[in-house]
Amino acid sequence: MELNRPLATITPTLDGDVLAVLAQNEASFTTGQLHRVLHSYSVEGIRKVLMRLTRQGVVHAERIGNAYSYRLNDEHLAARPIKELAHIRSTLLQRIEKRLDNWAIPPKYAAVFGSAARGEMTEASDVDLLLVRTDDIPIDAWEDQVTDLAADVSRWTGNDTRPLEYTVSELSAARDEPVLRAILAEGLTVAGTRGWLVRQLREPKERDGAY
Repeated sequence: MELNRPLATITPTLDGDVLAVLAQNEASFTTGQLHRVLHSYSVEGIRKVLMRLTRQGVVHAERIGNAYSYRLNDEHLAARPIKELAHIRSTLLQRIEKRLDNWAIPPKYAAVFGSAARGEMTEASDVDLLLVRTDDIPIDAWEDQVTDLAADVSRWTGNDTRPLEYTVSELSAARDEPVLRAILAEGLTVAGTRGWLVRQLREPKERDGAY
């Protein structure tokens, strides 16, 4: 699936992308405003979709001067499942976070990164997951947890899951690795705190308070 195009799972059309934007926001949108968000589509294509969805009743249209603004009709029977689909990335993050909370050997830190975090997924994209463990835990028990989580995330999304694993000491030693710098910039934390990751990726003198 494409977490950045959540309704494409069931309707890989402009209709799904328009509904996703409306369902993710409380504000109303004009056709032009939607076009600025969905810039790969034409204004006329967006207008036709809005008219069709308005006839279905799932979108509410309100005339403002010479233009119309559009919003999701929250009272429509389809509104709730549309909203649930539109927020599917948040649902995935919450599921991962809950699963990690229940691990017998919890991670010191974990984050989703890569295209899933940047909003650039395609159907063929992996779900990239950073997992950091303390140095003194039993590796076999840890790996069993990782394997089970990767399988679960793949079942939840339909995408391959690629865990990237470090111990705390390995993480500090690899602080200059581009992938870790990318995770620091764009990763979505699902266990631990981003502040902890920031401290681990500082230079030793900086962590010790030398400057």
